Amino acid sequence: MHIPDGFFNGATSLGAGVVAAGGLSGALRQSTARLKDRQIPLAGLVAAFVFVLQMINFPVIPGMSGHLLGGALAAILMGPSVGVVVVSVVIVLQALLFADGGVSALGLNLINMAVVTTLSGWFVFRLVRAPLPPTRRAVLGASFVAAMLSVVASAVVFVVEYAIGGVGGVSLTNVLALMAGSHLLIGIGEGFITIAVVGAVLQARPDLVFGAKDLASDGAERLSMRRFWILAGVAAVILLGLTTFASANPDGLMWVAEQTGIGADARASATASSPLSDYGTAGLSGAAGTIVAGGIGIVATFLIGWGALKLVRRRSTA
Repeated sequence: MHIPDGFFNGATSLGAGVVAAGGLSGALRQSTARLKDRQIPLAGLVAAFVFVLQMINFPVIPGMSGHLLGGALAAILMGPSVGVVVVSVVIVLQALLFADGGVSALGLNLINMAVVTTLSGWFVFRLVRAPLPPTRRAVLGASFVAAMLSVVASAVVFVVEYAIGGVGGVSLTNVLALMAGSHLLIGIGEGFITIAVVGAVLQARPDLVFGAKDLASDGAERLSMRRFWILAGVAAVILLGLTTFASANPDGLMWVAEQTGIGADARASATASSPLSDYGTAGLSGAAGTIVAGGIGIVATFLIGWGALKLVRRRSTA
């Protein structure tokens, strides 16, 4: 759901950038106040997983694919404020290194994919969990609903933004119907991916799931942190391999753009000349280029997610 350059006028893009910067700044302050030093590397790990999972476009309907947004997943694993930071790191890196999402649209993408999905996902998760017993099944059920609806929320917010400053003047009713409908289907896929990841972490280390703190002392077997990190590394490598099988069809936003014409003024990203553009690697073709680019992205998101939180925490406690 990365918005390219040219979908919105300059004033809207600039305003969104200011709002996104303020939201990210607040999320950073809250994150560093809450996180302990030993938890900061886990934020980098979640960022790396969101990045690689976003590379795997899955088929939805003929001619359209979808991919994880990850806001609800990040919030359930790390809490809403850290979730905003984690997904923001991924989106900024995607725009600057991989030409995925326009540079002028960066603020809009941060609002839609980092702020809206994370906060709405966390709100729905808490709302669904509240009347349920403290069980793993309840956590997973709430995770599915939260992830699914967070994607729809992001799509609806996009339409609101387009009504304010979108370029093209197409029917908003048609855009809303197609965006909400297509992203509801994508949200179902997001829900299944989210419960798979949350379920795996609950099985291994329930104490690491922010949204399931009440299950951390249920007597479940726990892996040592060393084994947890080893298994996480193996899982990342497996997912990296799966990126070579990603669907080549346009994602939900670009599919809607094809159907409605909202993307008529879209233009190539300012970073389109990057050697990692479109998740390939200059000088390498096919699967090899994808794997190298993805590997660089995994390492970069991990280090930046970890480093940014560590730096801000150090300054706040100095």
